[in-house]
Amino acid sequence: MSPTHRTLVVPSVLPADFARLGEEVAELCAAGVDRIQWDVMDGVFVPNLTFGPDVIAAAREHSTVGFEAHLMVVNPDELLHRYVEAGCELVIVHAEACTHLHRTLGRIRELGARAGVALNPHTPADTVAHVLSETDLILPMTVNPGFGGQAYIPSVEAKVGQLRRMIDESGYDIELEVDGGITDKTIDGAAAAGADVFISGSWLYGWPAGKADGVRELRERADRARGIHTEEVA
Repeated sequence: MSPTHRTLVVPSVLPADFARLGEEVAELCAAGVDRIQWDVMDGVFVPNLTFGPDVIAAAREHSTVGFEAHLMVVNPDELLHRYVEAGCELVIVHAEACTHLHRTLGRIRELGARAGVALNPHTPADTVAHVLSETDLILPMTVNPGFGGQAYIPSVEAKVGQLRRMIDESGYDIELEVDGGITDKTIDGAAAAGADVFISGSWLYGWPAGKADGVRELRERADRARGIHTEEVA
């Protein structure tokens, strides 16, 4: 089956200079990114503490692209409305943190946002088999969540492939995103396995030729691995 979604490159702002987040967001937009991801960590679900909704809301006016919140928290249901109100058009929760995943995803949509579900590397693909109707994006993590700069886990590509087949067979319009260790060396495997949205943080910020060139490099490599030309999909 030919790809139905164009390749999206989405930076994580985790490596950004937190003292100038508004400027960092504007620079990412100028570099041609497709949207911006906020890694929200509570220090409990993962051993790190990051962005509250007020910080994201303050940065929103500096962006010309959409925001997504990746909630790595133990009680996502209590926070959903805050991140939607902060300007996140897409909210991603972890299946491992949701007692009633179907209900949580439905609630995100009720709030007016798109709903995503993330899976830790050890979590099976079929965990989301019965919530596809409530899902706009699936994110199989290619590192263990909690820290930036980790090494890509190649074995997750098999799960990416499983999810790609599951999505295609379902008939639902669902993006397949990968997050963790995405670089010019690893994006090919993730894209060939079936991913169409690619999160990059540490690599993109450290690319010697600058963010705009890094975004182009990732997009072009992913397009080649997916067997498409950019203009082939909307």
